[in-house]
Amino acid sequence: MQHPAVPELAHTHTRPIHWVATATALAGVIALTSLLQPKPATAAQATDAKPAPATTVAPATIGVDFPIECGPVQPLVVKQATGDLDGDGTPETVAVVHCDAAMGTPPDSVYVLTHSADRTHARVVATLVAPKDRKTVTSLAVTHGAVLATLLGYSTPDVPSCCPDLKDTAKWQWKDNRFIRSTPAGAHSV
Repeated sequence: MQHPAVPELAHTHTRPIHWVATATALAGVIALTSLLQPKPATAAQATDAKPAPATTVAPATIGVDFPIECGPVQPLVVKQATGDLDGDGTPETVAVVHCDAAMGTPPDSVYVLTHSADRTHARVVATLVAPKDRKTVTSLAVTHGAVLATLLGYSTPDVPSCCPDLKDTAKWQWKDNRFIRSTPAGAHSV
């Protein structure tokens, strides 16, 4: 009979004492880790840190009570753009709205929305174009804190609503606690 090159090792067979030793070691590791926990986190900020804005999400147009009279039909948001218009770090929403009429070309309105004081909904804070102006907004953008729009309009009340004959560009900026149109109304023929 030939003997193996490596003698049989006594610890290769598990015995109850091995399981007890493993369980004791594992319990010791768990107990030690529960004692070595990091300090609890606090809500205090460092004094040199700038507070984050209250919200960085622009207000939504859903559920807003727009100041437009539509009779039996609902107001419809047809365009919107967002950006920080007043420099407070919180974005506003600019919405182009008209009545959801089945026929004709209803005039557009342009409203600026911000969050309500309790931040649960949006509210209208400015009207840049009113329905009585009889304008159609073909483009809308917010760039560098300014609202930019291209407006189509009518030279006289006799021009049919289907066929605006004037084109105008407009730019509004927040100044002295109100929106000021910095490009004068200088409509050109279409």
